Amino acid sequence: MSTATHGGLIRPDESPATRPDPAPRTTSRAAAIGGRIFNGFSHTFLVVWAVMVIYPLLWVVMSALKSDSEVIRDPLSLIPDTLHWDNFARAWGEGHLGAFFLNTILVMIGSVFLTMLLGSMAAYALARYEFRGNRLIYYMFLSGLTLPIYLAAVPLFKGVYNTGVVFPLLGPNKHVMLMLVYVAWSLSFTIFFMHSFFRTLPDSIAEAAMVDGASHSRLFFSVMLPMAKPGLISIGIFNVLGQWNQWYLPTLLMQSVAGEPKNQVISQGLIELSVNQGYKSDWSGLFAGVTMAMLPVLIVYIVFQRQVQSGLTAGVGK
Repeated sequence: MSTATHGGLIRPDESPATRPDPAPRTTSRAAAIGGRIFNGFSHTFLVVWAVMVIYPLLWVVMSALKSDSEVIRDPLSLIPDTLHWDNFARAWGEGHLGAFFLNTILVMIGSVFLTMLLGSMAAYALARYEFRGNRLIYYMFLSGLTLPIYLAAVPLFKGVYNTGVVFPLLGPNKHVMLMLVYVAWSLSFTIFFMHSFFRTLPDSIAEAAMVDGASHSRLFFSVMLPMAKPGLISIGIFNVLGQWNQWYLPTLLMQSVAGEPKNQVISQGLIELSVNQGYKSDWSGLFAGVTMAMLPVLIVYIVFQRQVQSGLTAGVGK
């Protein structure tokens, strides 16, 4: 019997049945190759996607610093001959972008606050209390996510108009009415998002607070709401971004303020700015206005991106 330990010969103390199987090594090598191919493909896809997203944004910003002749002569160039910072001042003043910003911020302060308050209260009650019709109410809220806003255009317009007739202060040309419509539009997703956070909060803390004499309202505002802070930050940012970029509802419900910059919001203002600047051939002013409208959204996401990611991760984990 051979006593060699190399060259594929059998040792004295082992049999063919106990020799190591080379299959796992082959399988692991194939898995490693497949992993490298997948990583290469995914990284390539992400690079292409990043270029597709970043290039248009960079093109708009750089076009805002060009002159009108440069925009028309060489529209795809990213480097302007001279930086024209006066385009931003012209869009802010002559283009009434300052008034658009102020109106939008006022509307969003009221709508986001009411959306967060009413949405978190409804989600807490549906998640923490058992009562008859609980699931029915929850699914009715969820059904709002399946209905495109365009299908409700006619009844929504008539409802707002009739409300303005009965209550003149809430007429269709008033920002208060737009706030209320924003709240109704955002509630479904807010309740859906916050429901999972409130369901997973520990019962022991709520029971301890009740034993200490806390009322239901005190329990919600002082104990449960701070514990759901990651979800509140995430859904708050989603509401800010969604309502800032909303153009259909203001265009539909605030038609009577068309041509009145002092009453328009940013989405209406940009549409009017694009039309007016097109007639004036002030393309650099138009790009400057679009750039200033983009910046708040980008700043909000860049500043709070970690909070958004942690809130989404916590929601998935729970």
